[in-house]
Amino acid sequence: MTVHDLPERHPGAKEVRIRVSAAAVSPTDTNVRTGAYDMSQSEPPYLPGMDAAGVIDEVGPGSAWTVGDEVMAIALPLGEHGGAYVEYLVASDDSIARIPSSSTLEEAATIPMNGLTAVQILDFAALEPGQVIAVTGAAGTLGNYTIQLAKQQGLTVIADAAPKDHALVEGLGADHILDRGEGLAGRIREVFPDGVDAVADTALLHDDVVPALRDGGVFISVRGWKGEPTRDIRFEAAWVFDEYHSQAKLDSLRQAVEDGVLTPRVADVLPAEEAPEAHRRLEAGGVRGRLVLTF
Repeated sequence: MTVHDLPERHPGAKEVRIRVSAAAVSPTDTNVRTGAYDMSQSEPPYLPGMDAAGVIDEVGPGSAWTVGDEVMAIALPLGEHGGAYVEYLVASDDSIARIPSSSTLEEAATIPMNGLTAVQILDFAALEPGQVIAVTGAAGTLGNYTIQLAKQQGLTVIADAAPKDHALVEGLGADHILDRGEGLAGRIREVFPDGVDAVADTALLHDDVVPALRDGGVFISVRGWKGEPTRDIRFEAAWVFDEYHSQAKLDSLRQAVEDGVLTPRVADVLPAEEAPEAHRRLEAGGVRGRLVLTF
């Protein structure tokens, strides 16, 4: 079954239907059994994808939106309306926001999932201006967005990156950039001997980087991992699925882009028919920015 064979869908109360123009390829879709969700739990046709951008072509009763509005949306592959890899996506009013005025639809499609995850990470961290957050996996899109939004909050950022990505991470505003790899926690301690206030572990380093935290710091993971209680460290797990109805946060990301705080990251744009190739490229690693499918 292809997207062309799907039954026609229409919005319900306080919902819209989006004619999808662009959908970002997510790491959680590349290996669905080991990612954030397991698509085998659903019935075919399988509809992955968590980020979409397009034009509203139909509104349900009581919707605050208008036909013709250009919007970006977070989608839940295992939710009622399915994932973003569709020509027409039904979405709740409060799961979408206008695209930034400075962005294309392809760029806007990179914002919802990673952007909302970064916002949730910083909400969990709950730091004050001047405090220090370490961001692992800084060259990835989630790392990019976390750094830029952390700097908006006045935080000091220490980040890791391969030498070839140092310039990219420096351009995001990171205050200290360390080489990625074994012993990162020790290298962070060389810069901040008492430890950092928070770790945003987008690289899934887990136990290896916990020692970088000060006593009583906060560790935020992105795949549900929580470490063993030690030194009064607070362990949190960011879960973007909880942000489906977070329109205010999504709109704040729109504003951040328009203000020049947040930079959408597009690695490449491919037609939807080349989705398998896009997933192979993402799984192979080394992609900087998001791969985007167009419909």
